[in-house]
Amino acid sequence: MRFLLLLVFVKVSSVFGQLVHPANNVAFLQNEVASVYITIETADLNLILTDSSHANTEFPATFRYQSSSLSDTVLTIGFRLRGNTSRDAAKKSFKVSFNEFVPGRKWLGLEKLNLNGEHNDVSIMRQRISMQLLKNAGIPVARTSYVKLYINNEYKGLYLNVEHIDEEFLQKRFLNDDHGNLFKCAYGANLKIIGTNQAAYETTYELKTNKSINDYSGLINFINTLNNSSDNDFTCEIQNVFDVELFLRTYAAEILVGQWDGYAVNMNNYYLYQRPSDGKFTFLQYDLDNTFGIDWGVIQQEDWSNRNIYTWFNGDKPLCKRLLENPYFKDRFTFHMKDLLTNFFIPQNLVDELEQTQSLIMQAALTDDYKGYDYGFSDYDFQNAITIAFGNHVAFSLKDYIDYRAYSALNQLVPLENLQNPCVSDLTEYEESIFSPIKSFDILGREINLDSKNTIKILIDNYGRTKRIFTNE
Repeated sequence: MRFLLLLVFVKVSSVFGQLVHPANNVAFLQNEVASVYITIETADLNLILTDSSHANTEFPATFRYQSSSLSDTVLTIGFRLRGNTSRDAAKKSFKVSFNEFVPGRKWLGLEKLNLNGEHNDVSIMRQRISMQLLKNAGIPVARTSYVKLYINNEYKGLYLNVEHIDEEFLQKRFLNDDHGNLFKCAYGANLKIIGTNQAAYETTYELKTNKSINDYSGLINFINTLNNSSDNDFTCEIQNVFDVELFLRTYAAEILVGQWDGYAVNMNNYYLYQRPSDGKFTFLQYDLDNTFGIDWGVIQQEDWSNRNIYTWFNGDKPLCKRLLENPYFKDRFTFHMKDLLTNFFIPQNLVDELEQTQSLIMQAALTDDYKGYDYGFSDYDFQNAITIAFGNHVAFSLKDYIDYRAYSALNQLVPLENLQNPCVSDLTEYEESIFSPIKSFDILGREINLDSKNTIKILIDNYGRTKRIFTNE
């Protein structure tokens, strides 16, 4: 049997309307604060909190989850600190790895959980409301819930339980399109071209999937296209390698919630995922705690509630700069910004949701002594965080930020021109692109001959696109 290696893809249409946000199962309860109990050797816990605080060494522990609908215990999980600056905070953040010591094990379909202390945020709600907004707007984002964390029976406070971005995350959102390369983009990932040598990218852009194959050709091709396409060719060429529509919608949401700690300002806290079906990269946002008016003076105490939406990015960020300088993409950005302001970033609705969330977590937050250890947050500050600004790095109350940002963004919108995409006559038009493989790997990541038979093969072309096939002759 012969296989025609033909990749059919939508040239410019986005998949953001087709993405699936998985159901919030009992691991992500929306109307209850569950309890997580970690039992760990005292000596190991001391190492985690001292000498190993900046290492990613996993220590064995027992995990127990307790809610009104589930009581479950998992033995021999991996436990460590997570985050960057939060590792030095009094209220730490932790990672739970169900598969660290038992390969392949999952708990409720999850290999890992992130337990975030939200120590910067007096409300303990900024990341939660940001992710809810993205989810409601059809943007792929992690699921969240609140839990009370106990370590060796000591209450460590109220935590935000955040879904880990990994293979399971992809499987639940990119249905039948989940085996591509996922890159975690660390601080300094500005998407500027730094040559064609893969080693130059590996530190800043960490490959999280398909590690044995370890192929960066698609990423380098995307960054090269972004930076080196001529102005005349850019509109079409960037759409061939990047889901521009999804990014523009994500970027608009990022601006509204004030996520300066992402790509556009701080070159941080995002993933890039290359879909095997069409070879296009998608932009995935995470770590949305420094939002809704939290400001550490990144740009001279910038007022993120009024910053112009069209020049919101800072410095030479080619992804934002080239897209917003392009008349068609600027018009599409205006479309998404207007849609978010009309249907999702609605001040009264957001405040209502915050009030409901605060009511849900009130008891757990008031008994959380750790919330005040870093910046002196008191019970009063938490109870009034929606309407009263704490001060210092919490420059706005949640309500004031939302009101000011909605008002200023609406007044900054330029008229929507409804420009037609110059690359195709119809967003549903399909184009056939020949997939010409240059390398072949088996499922263990070992390179094999392109013509190998009777095996599952992962093929890669010179654009970094992948195709998984089975040949039986």
